[in-house]
Amino acid sequence: MTVTVATLGFPRIGPRRELKHALEAHWAGKASEVELLDAASGLRTAAWARQKALGADWLPANDFSLYDHVLDTSMMLGAIPERYRSADGEAALATYFAMARGTTGGHDGCGHGSVTACEMTKWFDTNYHYLVPELAAGQKLALNRLKVVDEYREAKAQGYATRPVLLGPVTWLSLAKGRGVDPFEMLDEVLGLYAAILGQLAHAGAEWVQIDEPVLVLDLDEKQRRALTRAYAKLSRSGPKLMLATYFGGLGDNLSFAAALPVAGLHVDLERAPEQLEPLLKAAPKSLLLSLGVVDGRNVWRSDLEALLDRLEPVAATRDLVLAPSCSLLHVPVDLALETKLGEVAEWLAFAVQKIEELAVLKRALNEGRGSVADQLARSASANASRKASPLVHNPAVAARAAAVTEAMGERQADISERAAAQAAVLDLPAFPTTTIGSFPQTAEVRNARARRNRGELDAVSYEAFLREETERTIRWQEEVGLDMLVHGEFERNDMVQYFGEQLSGFAFTVNGWVQSYGSRCVRPPILYGDVSRPQPMTVEWWRYAQSLTDKPVKGMLTGPVTILNWSFVRDDQPRADSCKQIALAIRDEVADLEAAGCKAIQIDEAALREGLPLRRGDWAAYLDWAVAAFRLSAAGVGDATQIHTHMCYSEFNDILPAIGAMDADVISIETARSQMELLEGFAAYRYPGAIGPGVYDIHAPRVPGEDEMVALMQLAQQHLRPEQLWVNPDCGLKTRKWDEVKPAIEAMVAAARTLRASA
Repeated sequence: MTVTVATLGFPRIGPRRELKHALEAHWAGKASEVELLDAASGLRTAAWARQKALGADWLPANDFSLYDHVLDTSMMLGAIPERYRSADGEAALATYFAMARGTTGGHDGCGHGSVTACEMTKWFDTNYHYLVPELAAGQKLALNRLKVVDEYREAKAQGYATRPVLLGPVTWLSLAKGRGVDPFEMLDEVLGLYAAILGQLAHAGAEWVQIDEPVLVLDLDEKQRRALTRAYAKLSRSGPKLMLATYFGGLGDNLSFAAALPVAGLHVDLERAPEQLEPLLKAAPKSLLLSLGVVDGRNVWRSDLEALLDRLEPVAATRDLVLAPSCSLLHVPVDLALETKLGEVAEWLAFAVQKIEELAVLKRALNEGRGSVADQLARSASANASRKASPLVHNPAVAARAAAVTEAMGERQADISERAAAQAAVLDLPAFPTTTIGSFPQTAEVRNARARRNRGELDAVSYEAFLREETERTIRWQEEVGLDMLVHGEFERNDMVQYFGEQLSGFAFTVNGWVQSYGSRCVRPPILYGDVSRPQPMTVEWWRYAQSLTDKPVKGMLTGPVTILNWSFVRDDQPRADSCKQIALAIRDEVADLEAAGCKAIQIDEAALREGLPLRRGDWAAYLDWAVAAFRLSAAGVGDATQIHTHMCYSEFNDILPAIGAMDADVISIETARSQMELLEGFAAYRYPGAIGPGVYDIHAPRVPGEDEMVALMQLAQQHLRPEQLWVNPDCGLKTRKWDEVKPAIEAMVAAARTLRASA
């Protein structure tokens, strides 16, 4: 029996965010399309070479994307909404970026002036965002932009025999949004295109193709099951052998169904669902090549190699195996070797490169015996033992405080209607009050000042003076433009999670640990390795300074405990709920200090609450219970007159509205600009009692909306909610935008609010 190693996908962005820099240079007009494509080609070549050198036997092709692999699939199938189609019908790169980012008109290259971007939401339960496919009644699909074939040939020309990766047709249809059509009505048309693609790959020389169907780890309905049966009956006859890849969870009640599909190989996630190995071995015919996701593709901890070998050795003795990460390595940083400041924590970690090295050790041990890798196994065991015993990880005082939390600590003193009256008396806001979500543009000057401070080229006094100037300028501008509730701009913050994590115990931070969130947007998730506490106030002085500059209310701005948890690489040696409670207590302390300093409105962002929801509906209640309890614990220590805001973005809220209501926030702001206020139908049906700020300005695209467009959106909002419930705000923070985009957009937003007041 033979064991080999595969990777399902490698990080696209490059070790030092080379893709981000190439994209943004192109969008700024500083690099041509040819230069962008050359940079992309270089990143693909480097990724193939590196994975091969690390010991991977199966290399992926088409795991690279200039923006998003779901968008790539939509383009490949010709699923291009009419508003993006150019006059000559050609789907050029400009069309691709128009779908991703929207256009401002005039020079976008796709010939349709100003258009909004495709809707964007979270990829399963990760912090990666994908572009939602749109399908309309009467729409015809056609093959277009076959990058999967081109990139297979590109790798082959360089001597790399790759396994091309395709997003599965049933997952793609499940993610799609139909406009007057059920996406599954287009199944036969989609399958015909997939069969043609597989035929072209076979003609190009591909022996295997990886087809990702993560939908198989969800609660499938009969329509999806029928579609999967039909799809693989057809596609298995279309040329290459198919490796059906599932990930992000266990197959559960879909296991026998998946194992019986007529494919040559099946990949399963044994990190998220180790319990599925034994039933899989019973259900899978010996002819089915099993790919076992034994190394965590979504977290950064070293594997316990000895424990894995104990499980794998009996299996490897009876059948050929492929060892792989649990999912694409898109979700972890590239290389731990680039980190020099993690100290003891570093030896507990494995990034993408190190995970492939771990797989190579396992392969050699299974093929040649443990003695062939004795040194590597000893180092792995030593690192894991060090982590378990380290005093950095465990703080008895934190554990005792968390154990003493009571249910009453999560209860506000009065109900939401009584609180609203008390807050109105204090804040004295007009109808349709305007605000922003928190951050303002982090300009090149802000980023450069932070970098100079980090390098020691700018002293603390000078850096603080610079930040104060930026904060004052932003407060003054908000006053001039007429916003009702101000924010200080967050110029001192690098990232909404990292900023807090750096001031809390139990977190470590990387220098180059970047992970793609969407497009060119990359984040460096904190590494939550130990017990969490707050040594000292984190935001109070910056809030106090900003409030001293104005008579208008300035919001205190905090990131919520669930979002800090879900946007971090979280320790795996205790339940996530326990870590979240510890973070909630730290945020509760900060809320209390802000209120004591005089802050009358405090926003606790929970942008990531929905994305932490388990993929199986049967597991939702347990997660929502502790997640909502953590938010309430962080927020409920204030008086009735203190207004608690929260913000949630790019999530499907309708299925968790009771939990959102149970958070008991006074004001919630949400993303609705791209979805034309569709989300509010659910809030109205639920009779959501609090105030809502439905985003009227999509900040994830460079497009600047006008006053009329925002008024129209708010008029749509009033079809669902009472006018007195409504706030007017962007759909997210403005950190990534430029001032020349932000200023006209916010001016239009304030004008829209005034128009709404005049017509009320």
